[in-house]
Amino acid sequence: MNLNYEMLFENLKKLEVTRMAEVLSSAAEDAAAKEASYTEFLAVLVDAELIARKERSITMRTRLAGLPYLKTIEDFDFAFQPSIDKKRIKELSTLRFIANGENLVITGPPGVGKSHIAIGLGLKAIAAGHRVYFTTATGMVSSLIKAFQESKFEHRMKTYTSPALLIIDEVGYLPLDRTGANLFFQLISRRYEKGSIILTSNKSFTEWGEVFSDTVLASAILDRLLHHATTINIKGESYRLKEI
Repeated sequence: MNLNYEMLFENLKKLEVTRMAEVLSSAAEDAAAKEASYTEFLAVLVDAELIARKERSITMRTRLAGLPYLKTIEDFDFAFQPSIDKKRIKELSTLRFIANGENLVITGPPGVGKSHIAIGLGLKAIAAGHRVYFTTATGMVSSLIKAFQESKFEHRMKTYTSPALLIIDEVGYLPLDRTGANLFFQLISRRYEKGSIILTSNKSFTEWGEVFSDTVLASAILDRLLHHATTINIKGESYRLKEI
């Protein structure tokens, strides 16, 4: 190993282009074997660094998204849920709905794969460079109530309004009181036509008055949520029951 190589290796580390430093030796050997030009050699190093940075960025955004598990759209068993139009999911996977600030509402009984689809689309959004945040409906409302009591409401609200895609899971599993329902409405209103939401619910829209303890408030939430939205109603058996 000559002095110039050692200096280059150390300088790459100082510049924090760590992947370039890691592949320097193998790239140099390959370039020599192929009699590659200096430009071609440099291009290999830069490409390696860019790929590594993208991988690190995806890893970081995935961690910050708070996803409860990692399941891709490709992992979804469409054969078990024939009520789902696979072409529709493929269209949603292009993420045009995020670019257009549109929403996706997935309804159906427990265990049919609503959360799986939401998380799978969330992972595609992360890979495309979007900020994503996952929360359950009750978890989000509880967090907002606590923040309101501690005079940190606006700061906490930004957690849910800043991401390009907000995933709200399990709407309707537990009813919300009037305070919680009002905070939920505020969140939906602030994201209206500004940021996309994927929402999953085990309740039909006609039952949302019970979920939010107020039919008028439920109608106001649905009005904003569904104005620019795709709706999917899954009618099928539970994956969990299949495995019993």
